Amino acid sequence: MFAYLTRRLLQAVLILFGVSLITFGLLYVLPADPVRQIAGRAATAETVANIRHQLGLDQPFIVQYGRYLLGLLHGDLGRSYLQRTDVATLIAARLPASLLLMVGAITCELIFGLTMGLVAALKRGTAVDQALMVGSFVGVSAPQFVVGLLLLYIFAVRLSWFPIGGYGSFSHLVLPSVTLGILGAGWYSRMMRSSMVDVLRQDFIRTARAKGLGRATVLFRHALPNAILPVIAMIGIDIGMFMSGIVVVESVFGWPGIGQLAWQAIQRVDIPIIMGVTLVSACAIVLGNLLADLVTPFIDPRIKLQ
Repeated sequence: MFAYLTRRLLQAVLILFGVSLITFGLLYVLPADPVRQIAGRAATAETVANIRHQLGLDQPFIVQYGRYLLGLLHGDLGRSYLQRTDVATLIAARLPASLLLMVGAITCELIFGLTMGLVAALKRGTAVDQALMVGSFVGVSAPQFVVGLLLLYIFAVRLSWFPIGGYGSFSHLVLPSVTLGILGAGWYSRMMRSSMVDVLRQDFIRTARAKGLGRATVLFRHALPNAILPVIAMIGIDIGMFMSGIVVVESVFGWPGIGQLAWQAIQRVDIPIIMGVTLVSACAIVLGNLLADLVTPFIDPRIKLQ
C-alpha cells in the first residue's frame, strides 16, 4: 500500500507539473493583454510599460514560469492582477460553496442515475428500458442553462417552492444540485445499465440463484457491488469537473463558487486566478481518482492495488 501511494503521489506531482506548464504556456501566447485590462484604454504607452515591468510580464517565458513555479513550491498561488488579493484567499473564499454544490450534485446524480440504470437493466428490452435510455440521452444532451431556467421557472417562479437564486441554506442548494444531477444522471444510468447487464450474465449470479437466494439478495449483495465499480471511477472524474466546470449553473442560480470566479478571471485575463483555479481543479481530479482507486478494493476484495 505504501509503495502504491508513493508511486501515485509521484505521478500526481508530474501531472500537476504538466498541467501548470501547459496552462501557463497557453496563457503566455494568448493574444489578449492583461496589462491593458489593468491600465485601461486611455493609458499611455509609458504607463502600460511600467505596469508590465512591475508584474514581470516583460520577462521571457522561462523566467516567468520559473518564478511562478518557485512560488508554488512555497505555497503561493500569486496575486490577482485586478483584485489585488492573494489567489489562495480568493479561492478559499469560494471553495466551500463549490464543495457543497459538488456534494449535492453528485448525490443527485447517483440517486437518479443508479436508479434508472438498475431498473433499465432489470427491464432490459422492454418499453421501460427504452424510455429510460431515451430519457438519459435527453438529460445528457440538454443544455445546462435550459434545464436550470426551466427548473427555476417551474419550482421557483410558478410554485414558489425554492428561492430564485443565492446561497446560504438547503433550499438554495436543491435546484442547482438537481440541475446538475439531471444532466449527469444520463451518463451514470447508461454505465450502470451496461455494467449490470454484464454482471447478471456471469456464472456466480447463476450460482447464487441456484442456491435459492432471494432476488433482492442476489441483486444487492452480489450483482450491485460488482456492477458499481465503473461508476466509482466516474465519480472521481466528476469531482474535478464540478470544481471548475459548472460555470453556467453557478451563473444561472447566482452560486458563488470557483467556477464563477474562473469565468470572471477569463473575461478579465486575470492570469493568476486562471492558473490557481486550474491547478485546484487538477488536484481535485487527481485526488478524486486516487480515492476511487483506494475505495474499490473495499467494495470488491478481489481487486488488489499494485
